[in-house]
Amino acid sequence: MSIMTSFAAVPAASTAGILSCDDSLKSRFAIDADTTVTLTRFFKKGDNLNLDGTPTKKTAARDLCMVKLNVGPGNPGPAGAPSTSRGIGIEIWLPSPWSGRIHVIGGGGFAGNADISSPTQLGTAGSLTQAYETAGAEGSVTAVNDTGHVAQGRAGAGSFAMLPDGGINRVLWADFASRGVHEAAVKTKALAAIYYGTAAKYSYFDGCSTGGRQGHMEAQKYPEDFDGILVGDAALNWTRFIPAELYPQIVMQRDLGGAVLTAAQLDLVSSSAVSACDADLNGRHAGYISDPAACRYDPTKDRAVLCKANGGSNETAACVSPQQANAINKMWFGQTVDGSVPSPAATNGYAATRLPKQLWFGLTRGTQLAMSSLFGLPGLAASANGVPLPFSIATDQIALNLQQPMLSTPAFQNATGNGADGWKALSYADMARAQKEGAILDSAFAGINTDNPDLTRFRDRGGRMLFYYGMADQLIPIQGSTRYYESAAEKMGGYAALQRFYRYYPVPGMGHCFGTGSVNGVAGVSPAANPPLPAPGQLFLALTDWVEKNQAPENIVLRTADDSAGRPLCAFPAKLRYMGGDRARTTSYACKS
Repeated sequence: MSIMTSFAAVPAASTAGILSCDDSLKSRFAIDADTTVTLTRFFKKGDNLNLDGTPTKKTAARDLCMVKLNVGPGNPGPAGAPSTSRGIGIEIWLPSPWSGRIHVIGGGGFAGNADISSPTQLGTAGSLTQAYETAGAEGSVTAVNDTGHVAQGRAGAGSFAMLPDGGINRVLWADFASRGVHEAAVKTKALAAIYYGTAAKYSYFDGCSTGGRQGHMEAQKYPEDFDGILVGDAALNWTRFIPAELYPQIVMQRDLGGAVLTAAQLDLVSSSAVSACDADLNGRHAGYISDPAACRYDPTKDRAVLCKANGGSNETAACVSPQQANAINKMWFGQTVDGSVPSPAATNGYAATRLPKQLWFGLTRGTQLAMSSLFGLPGLAASANGVPLPFSIATDQIALNLQQPMLSTPAFQNATGNGADGWKALSYADMARAQKEGAILDSAFAGINTDNPDLTRFRDRGGRMLFYYGMADQLIPIQGSTRYYESAAEKMGGYAALQRFYRYYPVPGMGHCFGTGSVNGVAGVSPAANPPLPAPGQLFLALTDWVEKNQAPENIVLRTADDSAGRPLCAFPAKLRYMGGDRARTTSYACKS
């Protein structure tokens, strides 16, 4: 989601920094023994934004001071080892004029973006807009951090978390799980106060995926860091859902003899699920599934997708056998202890309460399986012969949960042995053991699951948190976060009490962090997916209004990409209901519990 938004309601706190944006900051910002200013650079409005002299199309939207920090102690070790770290790299952008806001942006995946600490490159911020863009557009002091390590590319990025002897790297797990964002918050506030000569008026965190988990960790562990937290598609329950992302690949290894389903097959079955279940609230095909809980589509019973040789009517190369159709049912239901799957007519596995034998949840029917964790991130996970590879984060985490590097892909690097695609031989029982070991090791992984429902301290300090989630997320099943919100409501006195400071918004048809995650339905039956989605900056603006004006987000309205229709966005547990009238008008719908 883009976060470029105007905030004219907040007067500028300062038109320029009191300190000079130069190497003098290295001595002026010596606030503790672990913190070092490694680089400063001043950009006038209109200047080309680069550190190495390479011309770019990026220019400064206003005067900007960029400061890079290193916050130790890091983790000593052999030179070049992924587990060796100098500390947490933080990149901070100080604009003139300044709005008085702090805006810290979260990361994605295993984080570890090498450009954040680089002396020649500008850091990036996961799937969100970049820190320099946010600082220029909003006038907010904006920061990103690398969570204490530098990843060796996205593939094998989890190598940092294992010591050379094969043990758990507890120091860098702590930096990754919580300390990186906390230090970014503390140091950004301190630098802003020194640079401008006045403290920030408001502080915000904004992140999706891993960033969504980071924001929840802040509310749980460091509630004083931020006044407002915007989180999306949160990677909660890390040691559980990450291994479960490998489950579809294990299903294909065990049930299909390693024959990977093609993108055409996955799209055929998923589009058929959409057309079977996309009857909208007003009784018309919508092109996306509004209520995944009600969808019981079963491809093993659908002659239109089954191959003619298997009693079906499909004669295309995308047809599936009954065994392949059942494998997709397994992927939708989610990981079980023994690879079994109940009939979708009995249960589709969507409920946030796990069923007997169900270890974790699967992706919702109609989601783009061909662009999901099943095949790694789009464009980044094809082998030399074109066979899709598993999501590298999943294989890395399996290796970490079981402390066996050879289980991951060859990109996983460790002195005791590198990854060797050992995951291909894992049985359903092995996968269940990886889940169990991950839960046991959560404390050694510095509480990476981020599932503490006690938000008392965040509530009592007056914090506000908005949580949005794509119901067609291609990477992280929504049910785990729904379960977390339900447990938080139980702990905090019920939904009404929880919603006074923390609201959760499932978004029908939305993919991972932004855009649609649905495939198009069957041609001639369902229209192209065009769900109403959050506009750039819309939810962040709702959060700032809640924090700064005490205006609770009661009436968030989403619009379709072509602006042809609008729908209210409902705070869980309320659901959207059609009340009658023009189906394109927002007023024809209401949120009802």
